[in-house]
Amino acid sequence: MSDAVQPTAAEVRAAAEAVKTALDRHLAAVERRSGEDDPAVYEAFNQLAAAAEVYDELLYDRYDEVTPFEIPGTDDALPPYTGPEEPNAVSVLIRRDYVVVEPQRLLAHAERIEAADYDDGSDADGSGTVHGALGILFGEFEPDEIGSRHKEFGLEEGDSTLWVTASDEQPEPGEWLEAPFEGVDPQRVVCRFDVSTVFDEDLDDVDEAEDGDEEADDGDDGDDLEDELDRDLDEDELEPLDADR
Repeated sequence: MSDAVQPTAAEVRAAAEAVKTALDRHLAAVERRSGEDDPAVYEAFNQLAAAAEVYDELLYDRYDEVTPFEIPGTDDALPPYTGPEEPNAVSVLIRRDYVVVEPQRLLAHAERIEAADYDDGSDADGSGTVHGALGILFGEFEPDEIGSRHKEFGLEEGDSTLWVTASDEQPEPGEWLEAPFEGVDPQRVVCRFDVSTVFDEDLDDVDEAEDGDEEADDGDDGDDLEDELDRDLDEDELEPLDADR
């Protein structure tokens, strides 16, 4: 980082003082907590985590040093559940992200769907645009089917999450349709399930480390085995060619 954008020593000191204050508040909340899932403790924990993160970043930017402790991230954590113990209704909130990696494949599928819908000879009213093709695709198939066939449609999966929230009673028909994802109370989330490539990357790092250890132990034996397999493959491929000649 350049000197022009580095934090000042005073800013780092102020961030350290903020951590101390947040630490005192967290301890006080823990000492006064009314139960295992006290909201005050949860809020104090989040404040402490945020203050520590700011201090850690400023400390690194200014002095190229880090703190000796790490507070777990709270982005994916759920607050204490405060909803009904016996919910009369539940809402399932789903978000799935996709990247359009092959627009032509997507457009081709949309054209085939339109052609099948207008097989009586009338003109299809497709726009031939990517956003129009997406509308046709998601209007034709269920989200689960698109999820299982996304590559076929020229899409690439991103992150996804599913939240199950509890409520006392079912909303009136059409009540939330204008803003379906507005005002979701995290404290009424019964459970959530996240899918992300971040998890896959973590597993890949572990697998690569294990593979590296195995290769180091094998030494040249692995290379010899690979050369032998290549020779066997070459022989198998050549035999039928010789027979034809």
